[in-house]
Amino acid sequence: MTDDGDKSPHRVVSHLGELLEARGLTLVQLAALTGVTVANLSVLKNGRARAIRFSTLTAICDALDCRPGDLLDVERDDSRASAPQTAGTIAKPWLNESPVR
Repeated sequence: MTDDGDKSPHRVVSHLGELLEARGLTLVQLAALTGVTVANLSVLKNGRARAIRFSTLTAICDALDCRPGDLLDVERDDSRASAPQTAGTIAKPWLNESPVR
């Protein structure tokens, strides 16, 4: 749970710190390249962001020469009970439903 009262915590993880380090950049330099404030970049880097605008995501990816999947990831939710899956497949329970006639 978060301090802002949001009852649904997210599992999105930011790799901004690692991308900056790999490219030898600071938040201040990235802010200058993107037009995004240092404060907003810091919130994203430290995992406190609750949302990101597509325009911000695009600016960061352009400046770091990366793709959104390089910057953001979703942690696995091991607490959810799920049916065993074959490696490399995604469960599609809606495909198991009987067709409506």
